[in-house]
Amino acid sequence: MLATVDVLAYLPLGIMLTIAVTFAGGVIILTKLVGPSRNGPTKGMPYESGMNPVGTARKRFNVRFYLIAMVFLLFDVEVIFLYPWATTFPNLAAGTDEGLVWLGRILFFLLTTVVAYLYGYRKGVFRFD
Repeated sequence: MLATVDVLAYLPLGIMLTIAVTFAGGVIILTKLVGPSRNGPTKGMPYESGMNPVGTARKRFNVRFYLIAMVFLLFDVEVIFLYPWATTFPNLAAGTDEGLVWLGRILFFLLTTVVAYLYGYRKGVFRFD
């Protein structure tokens, strides 16, 4: 038998979602209606830090630029995964096997990240010649 769900319990969530969607849609519509809308050749040019664009935007970049971005994202996501662990680990009972399992898991996680970084470093991914 399925449990009955109290619809009124989800009413605040529905109200918040409605407010968020209405606000986002309203801001987009107001920007289109009230904001300036001048178009022209200068407005349509690519912006390159205040400099006039040189060459085409369709040229190939070295794959190392993308690898640096991926390494940055890897360490960024790793820090995000460390926060829940860091808040939970001190609350574990001292002297139990559960604490050692949690410590071993995070050390394995950090070790695999360091090994991947060292592999990329040895392959010369981070050298710009």
